[in-house]
Amino acid sequence: MSTRQDSGGRSRIFSVPIRDMARQMKQGEGWRVGWNPDASVFCGLIGGSDWALELTQAELDDVCRLSHQLAETMRAMALELMDEERICCELESDLVWLEAEGYATSFGLRVLLLTGRGAEGAWDAAVVPEVLYALQTLRVF
Repeated sequence: MSTRQDSGGRSRIFSVPIRDMARQMKQGEGWRVGWNPDASVFCGLIGGSDWALELTQAELDDVCRLSHQLAETMRAMALELMDEERICCELESDLVWLEAEGYATSFGLRVLLLTGRGAEGAWDAAVVPEVLYALQTLRVF
């Protein structure tokens, strides 16, 4: 297990070695993201310090895609908003709903499953940059 800490002593992204090289788990303080391509139904995992959701491949794909789109939207909004203005943006697919809420440069991220399982989780603004990076690099080997 490898960890890295920034100058403030906060933990940063690290990968947990797993016997099967195709499986991945990335985590930091207050978040975790995982992928197991060999799982029969739920190959994805997202979670916080006190919650976790198993995701199907389609749900994981949507979370990765929509979270990236939300982050891009929030970056674009930074040019339109004053520093003290807060914003809320939502995106959804048939499977998941995501919301970014906060300042354009610092926002929390909430996820709801819209399928029969009906689950919800959220990350604080402090960890969202790490979560976004982990989601975008989860299946990059």
